[in-house]
Amino acid sequence: MYLPTPQDLRERRNALGLTQSELAERAGVSQPLIARIEGGDVDPRLSTLRHIVEALDEAAGDVVRGRDLMHESVVSVAPSDRVHDAVERMQEAGYSQLPVIADGVPVGSISEGDVVHAGGDVGDDPVRAVMSESFPTVSPDATLEEISSLLDHYTAVIVTQDGDTVGIITQADVAAQIS
Repeated sequence: MYLPTPQDLRERRNALGLTQSELAERAGVSQPLIARIEGGDVDPRLSTLRHIVEALDEAAGDVVRGRDLMHESVVSVAPSDRVHDAVERMQEAGYSQLPVIADGVPVGSISEGDVVHAGGDVGDDPVRAVMSESFPTVSPDATLEEISSLLDHYTAVIVTQDGDTVGIITQADVAAQIS
């Protein structure tokens, strides 16, 4: 893991044309702390250093956030929808899975695999009978790094704000951002 030196921080701040006060405000720390860190007088906590580096990244335009990646139009089904309708919606949209959302809140997910594993004639059953756990949720401010780590384990991430679903991010969205 690379940790910037006090000189690295000072040089980057100066290259971005930020004053110590401006950087402190962006990072949520005091200006005297920035001065002491840049002067090598204090070793900051890792969390403080992370806030400072993120503030510098943000100032440089290097931070990709959930709001930059998400699709605001979320194709979903309700827990009370019939499984047959969910499968039809997946096929129409060209997706292999959908979030299950009740009153704007993600409550589960349904995939082609869930339907196959349910076996038998489940077409008229409600989605809640075959759905899996919900995709994880993040805020619109979540960083690409945070989202990518979730997508290592899940096929999608739901973006929520004030408890309501506002978007969805898939592995394909992140791959498109990287390329």
